[in-house]
Amino acid sequence: MNELAKNLNADLLNHNPHVYYLLSDLGKQLYYPKGILSQSAEASKKATRFNATIGIATENNVPMHFDHIQKTLPGYHPEEVYPYAPPPGKMELRKEWGKKLLKDNPSLHDKNFGIPITTNALTHGLSIAADLFVNEKDPIILPDKYWGNYQSIFHVRCGGVLKTFELFDQDGKFNVPAFRTCLLEQKQTGKAIVLLNFPNNPTGYTPYEEEVQGILSAILEAAEAGINVVVILDDAYFGLFYDDCVKESLFGKLAGFHPRVLPVKIDGATKENYVWGLRVGFLSFASESKEILDALEQKTKGLIRGTISSSSHLSQTIIMHSLQSSEFEDEKQKKYGLMKKRAMKVKEIVSLDQYKEVWSYYPFNSGYFMCLRLLQVDAEKLRVHLLDEYGIGVVAINSTDLRIAFSCVEEEDLEELFELIYRGIKDLVEKEV
Repeated sequence: MNELAKNLNADLLNHNPHVYYLLSDLGKQLYYPKGILSQSAEASKKATRFNATIGIATENNVPMHFDHIQKTLPGYHPEEVYPYAPPPGKMELRKEWGKKLLKDNPSLHDKNFGIPITTNALTHGLSIAADLFVNEKDPIILPDKYWGNYQSIFHVRCGGVLKTFELFDQDGKFNVPAFRTCLLEQKQTGKAIVLLNFPNNPTGYTPYEEEVQGILSAILEAAEAGINVVVILDDAYFGLFYDDCVKESLFGKLAGFHPRVLPVKIDGATKENYVWGLRVGFLSFASESKEILDALEQKTKGLIRGTISSSSHLSQTIIMHSLQSSEFEDEKQKKYGLMKKRAMKVKEIVSLDQYKEVWSYYPFNSGYFMCLRLLQVDAEKLRVHLLDEYGIGVVAINSTDLRIAFSCVEEEDLEELFELIYRGIKDLVEKEV
């Protein structure tokens, strides 16, 4: 093992051994090398005459570039576009996102958390978390309604086993008892990896305060039973809350919660700020110990350096300028208003008496999606039929559940969409008779 990795591991063991024991075998091996990048960073501060350290080209004291590209980017200086961004991201952007976390999550005030680390959007952030904490055959505790890509990230890549519990109880609330049971089953191994996604994809559900207190109580019980718990919070759709559900991340509640609990927040501008293709996400750790936060950042930087090296500089610059813009809050509220109106319209439509014989729906109050539970036909057969006969695309989650992204359907088209889904169901029922 590299001496730098040994030193980071020693810091973890000295300041909170529970965090060390949460790491995967790979996580324990990781470190940030003192190579070209660290020497270049030092040179950028001290090399006042010539800086011949890093592999970019310069011309007339600015990064070399093509004029025909720069003409398309009149609002940006070449220094903001062409050089490599640091592996953990532009520091100014990271600090801006940290300010945003404090503003959006009152529970974070007076808590200790690291400066958010820039990732190549949320999938990359989730992959980093998987590499840091998941060993082969480690169970990943998550609801049975989950984003399909978790399979690739946590199971296919890292060999973890997705251990699901029913998301909803009989009253349509977050199933705290089932979650608690899954957690406490990890007592023998002493390690639990929890993956929670609110607003949930595919159902569009965010829990209410009473349910959140139940989640926290279950995590505390597990920690006090001797289980080290890493809680990975996929907050991709954060901020899109349409009723009186909890409107902040569990990250703030879990920061400083218990020495055996390590919260990891993964979020980003992609869905929140409608810039999916710019691929800018963030990963944040919380710990009472500055040394723990530093060690985890160094390991994360090493992982980024060894995979993508760094995220797009231009994308980071665009997001940073956006966050600092005087128009940001106003535009974000306008888009939120559009999304909320669509969600409320969907709720009104799917609740109509005429549809009760063919579907029920899972509770939804946030995010981009909602899920129908089909009562008469197979979801995959309906998906194909709707595509072939009506030119409608929806997602079959399993044999009964159909996900509809109301985020990409205009409000005035929603009635027609669900009427055609109803018609497609009737077509299939008649064929079976």
